[in-house]
Amino acid sequence: MQTVKAEVITIGDEILFGQITDTNTQWIGAELSKIGIRVVRKSSVGDTEDVILAVLKEAEQRADVILITGGLGPTKDDITKTTLTNYFDTTLEINEEALMQVTQYFTRRGRILSGINRQQAALPVGSTYLPNTRGTAPGMWFERNGKVFISMPGVPHEMKGLMTDEVLPRLKKAYKTPIIFHKYVHTIGIGESNLAEKIEDWEDALPPHIRLAYLPSLGTVKLRLTATGNDLATLETEVDTQIEGLKPLIQPFIFGYENAELVTVIGKLLNAAQQTVSVAESCTGGYLAHQITRFAGSSAYFQGGVVSYSNEAKMQFLGVRPETLDAHGAVSEETIREMAEGVRQRFGTAYGLATSGIAGPDGGTETKPVGTVWVAVATPESTMTRRLQLGGTREQNIHLSALNVLNMLRKALLHEENN
Repeated sequence: MQTVKAEVITIGDEILFGQITDTNTQWIGAELSKIGIRVVRKSSVGDTEDVILAVLKEAEQRADVILITGGLGPTKDDITKTTLTNYFDTTLEINEEALMQVTQYFTRRGRILSGINRQQAALPVGSTYLPNTRGTAPGMWFERNGKVFISMPGVPHEMKGLMTDEVLPRLKKAYKTPIIFHKYVHTIGIGESNLAEKIEDWEDALPPHIRLAYLPSLGTVKLRLTATGNDLATLETEVDTQIEGLKPLIQPFIFGYENAELVTVIGKLLNAAQQTVSVAESCTGGYLAHQITRFAGSSAYFQGGVVSYSNEAKMQFLGVRPETLDAHGAVSEETIREMAEGVRQRFGTAYGLATSGIAGPDGGTETKPVGTVWVAVATPESTMTRRLQLGGTREQNIHLSALNVLNMLRKALLHEENN
């Protein structure tokens, strides 16, 4: 088995200007990992020849496989092919197989092959032609000093077709690589640094071929265990054993594994219990209902909701008492309790969720600053409330409010303590 390092280079001014989002490197990295090739660096460069040449030279020093996307179009601003021709000190020549493919591409569409598009079939002498069945720009495979260079179009569906049909099979044939196995543990309700402190001893005791990575996002932290070896079944067993040792340390914060999402976990719990839920939203403005209904099948457990943005709506549609609002205000434990209980009663559901707060950027007071949010979960037995003091943007505060009340529901369904 050999360790194979890869570098991915995306070419195009439009990426650096922020005019398009580079999704290619993420997809390529995931696919290479599946065949045991580890990406050690990703970079983006503009359509400037000397910069591209410099990046290629650097990549050749540290990687075994260099994958390049972008800059293969027929127009003058697409310079990747000519730059590669210079890099490998060669010339361009019409490749008859490529010419046939691009001619057929235009013929099938009732179009005549123009001179500029004919040049798509001109490839650097010494390169291997990689057919692009989804477009007109061929892929190219170069080899030098034991290193492989692969140039592909930047259009994502064309690149993916080339990778799937040509590049990945060739790489698997060219290299005997170790297996790289990933497994994910999803947590909520604990920050990255606190999580690291809780599992420090466990992490330090991991064997050398199993590595841990922290992947934080807004409101959640994903743990990725990556194992490298020669036998997949052995790696899976070893990683599962490590996760079993991890669970007792952070069990209250774990909500799922692999590709799980909080709302799908809750949906399965509701279905298993044959229970339903409804929502009363103020500060989240429908975002909570949107999260619950993002996935097919949510109609089995989600009955509906009320976006009660005004006090009048809270009173009319949820039964919040005027004296409660007068005495405590819309952002209060008393009001959120009545909202959750009111929506549960109105829809006849087992659980009622509610959110009310000051998402920002203005509207705060000295006693209730921006980011003050109350959330509640009403169950058949009781109503749980929680005060949040968030400090993000309006969008972040809305997202975190929804996550927190959803996690309260998850804990209620599991009969776990809500702190």
